[in-house]
Amino acid sequence: MSNKFYVTTPIYYPSGRFHIGTAYTTVLADSMKKYHQLKGEDSYLLTGTDEHGQKIEKKAKEEGKSPKEYVDKMAKMAQELWAKMDIEYDDFIRTTDERHKIVVQKIFDQFMEQGDIYKGEYEGWYCIPCETFFTETQLVDGKCPDCGREVELMKEEAYFFNMKKYADRLLKYYEEHPDFIKPEYRKNEMINNFIKPGLEDLCVSRTSFDWGIKVKKDPKHVVYVWLDALTNYITALGYLSNDETLFQKYWPADLQIVGKDIARFHLIYWPIFLMALDLPLPKTILVHNWIMMKDGKMSKSKGNVIYPETLIERYGLDSVRYFLLREMPVSQDGIFSPEAFVERYNFDLCNDLSNLLNRTVSMVNKYFEGIVPTYNGMPNEVDEELEEYTLKQIEKMEEKWNNYEIATAIQEIWNLIARTNKYIDETMPWTLAKEEQTEKLQSCMYHLIENLRKIAVLISPFMKDTANDIFRQIGIQENDMKNWQNLKTYDKIKNNKVIEKGEPIFMRLNVEEEVEFLKNIMKA
Repeated sequence: MSNKFYVTTPIYYPSGRFHIGTAYTTVLADSMKKYHQLKGEDSYLLTGTDEHGQKIEKKAKEEGKSPKEYVDKMAKMAQELWAKMDIEYDDFIRTTDERHKIVVQKIFDQFMEQGDIYKGEYEGWYCIPCETFFTETQLVDGKCPDCGREVELMKEEAYFFNMKKYADRLLKYYEEHPDFIKPEYRKNEMINNFIKPGLEDLCVSRTSFDWGIKVKKDPKHVVYVWLDALTNYITALGYLSNDETLFQKYWPADLQIVGKDIARFHLIYWPIFLMALDLPLPKTILVHNWIMMKDGKMSKSKGNVIYPETLIERYGLDSVRYFLLREMPVSQDGIFSPEAFVERYNFDLCNDLSNLLNRTVSMVNKYFEGIVPTYNGMPNEVDEELEEYTLKQIEKMEEKWNNYEIATAIQEIWNLIARTNKYIDETMPWTLAKEEQTEKLQSCMYHLIENLRKIAVLISPFMKDTANDIFRQIGIQENDMKNWQNLKTYDKIKNNKVIEKGEPIFMRLNVEEEVEFLKNIMKA
């Protein structure tokens, strides 16, 4: 196993507040980073903002600002949200950073020198919000096939990247690297919809606006946003700079996470750019679907947008991170509804997890004055069955997580929580105490505390505060008791003392009241 893990999110076009669908990508990337850190790997997370292009220039003008003033405000907004969501990124790159601009110019020059870029004239339909050109046949009812907005007919001098030159090489790479694209059906989409019909050369410069990185050898051109933006994954690591230490250490990326709306750019154009630079490709690009509402995509005009800050302020960060990851299977669209959010909170977090902790701490206080009994190494049949089940669940969770099936991995953790709750009903500690079966009662309490410790370790990559609260309540202070290496044994807890009175980590919500609150917030 590699001892490093480099994960990236796409850099975001800063058009305003990020809704929960946008936040999902970064929460997923952050959780992946923390999972690999938990396993002892040197992990590095990159995110940032994509700040050039015609739509930024237009948006800034509408607000009476210069483009730089506008993107400065938006980058600050993004960083404040990521701080609120406990996103522990290692670098936040902005495409207006000088370190990025210098290297993009070098890359463009190299492509020109290699003959990968040629000058021509572009005439076609352009969608400003998507920063994408389309042919007449690609339009849907005369509008952008990606976002459904109006398109403009544009004609201008431009440089083009010769995509056809690399098409066969890309197909061969797809074939020889089955883990490159996940889920696999995205690969088939790229092949059948874009490559086999004939890969169009990509327009990589514009002359109709100025807000972008100038082409060094032809400064009336600015570098088209997708060549500019995609290269951030290597410019952030110092590629072609005076210090390539990070690039040599972390590239190729282990995982790049993108939404399905920008899959084509990352699965076709990005690997071709890397091939032209003679650089290794990312090990895996994970394409996730969207979080939808019952009535379709989130839209202010529909009154169905929900922002992460709203949920965090009322319900706490961990419940929001849990819902996003648990409710969103990567290979299909997830659904957000007020009812689903409140149900997950009440059943999964309050009934299942919080009650398990509260009951266990109360019983250890009641039967053993708060001191966790010592493991005697001779579990009875019920205890053995719980141990076997728990270790299998950890393996299942690890397998799913390593395959980037995050929602399913979290389900395996909650299966373990449910099984531990069932263990209480099977052992009936109150009866063991009444009948003075002290050894069985000691073993029962030990196993409950030990399973809570394991559960806290497992949820720590995506619910850090909750995990720490569980550790505190069951008396786990040593860091080595909170790591992955000590998950798979049952003899680690020694002389622990739980807190004197259990504290519910999640309080049950009033369903009608909270559903109404969320619906009103979405309409506001």
